[in-house]
Amino acid sequence: MPPKRNGNLSMVHFQDFVLEGFEGGLETQALLFAVFLALYMVTVLGNLLMIIVITLDARLHSPMYFFLKNLSFVDLCYSSVIAPNALANFFSSSKVITFAGCAMQFSFLSLLGTTEAFLLGVMAYDRFMAICNPLRYPITMCQSACTRLVLGAYCGGCFNSVVQTSFTFHLPFCSSNRINHFFCDVVPLLKLSCGNTAINELLLFGICGLIIVSVTFVILISYGYIIATILRMGSGAGRSKIFSTCGSHMTAVTLFFGTAFFMYAQPRAIESMEQGKVVSVFYTLFIPMLNPLIYSVRNKDVKEALRRLGQKHLAT
Repeated sequence: MPPKRNGNLSMVHFQDFVLEGFEGGLETQALLFAVFLALYMVTVLGNLLMIIVITLDARLHSPMYFFLKNLSFVDLCYSSVIAPNALANFFSSSKVITFAGCAMQFSFLSLLGTTEAFLLGVMAYDRFMAICNPLRYPITMCQSACTRLVLGAYCGGCFNSVVQTSFTFHLPFCSSNRINHFFCDVVPLLKLSCGNTAINELLLFGICGLIIVSVTFVILISYGYIIATILRMGSGAGRSKIFSTCGSHMTAVTLFFGTAFFMYAQPRAIESMEQGKVVSVFYTLFIPMLNPLIYSVRNKDVKEALRRLGQKHLAT
């Protein structure tokens, strides 16, 4: 759609954005399409399988797997907000996304990304209670408590989403409508604004930095107590099982928060758009694809549940 003018010829308010995506000719676009499609298909299948297995296997109806199922759901939605549109744009001549569509995509990304961060913190707290306070664990992490923790993670995601979306899309976008990215992210959107973005940058670094630091603090404190408890254990088998479960979670935490910090919690992120595109592929598609693999390959209970599900399917 053509831009709207407000009477001042220098102020042009665009109704549509153009997602420039990645540079390169048809062969490059075809290769990227194949990579994105493969990553997205594995992400969908892996997370759906994790959700189905945890739902159907009664032995996995515990707080840890309840949180893991929610993490898989968030990962599935997170990739689905970006991948289908990105795949369509690889061979599109226009690559247009409406203002409302861009705002909606941005809003869901903020919601789901923040929710995942809080869920990883909740999962660390769950392991702390299970290992360090096993007698109180069934009471502390009852069904209602787990539900409240998950709802709290989503509420935190909603709060960050509302704040970031409202502040970002109230900016005047009048210099250009071409977003130097393959989805509507905050950093390239701030670059398009012809208004003062100081408050937006302060909110971006402040809120995202606070979320990352606070959740990381919870995780480090939880694992500090967990390691101390493990070192006091006499059973080698018990240590091995705990290290397997906690190792999976720490791998997921390191991948997620490492990329989140690079993108949103330090000032250089505003200046490094080309690197940002590569990192964005990593945390929007690669990490959601890896999480089910991390938690299934290194988790004996999930592997046994998958085997039982496979045997049951073959028997029928």
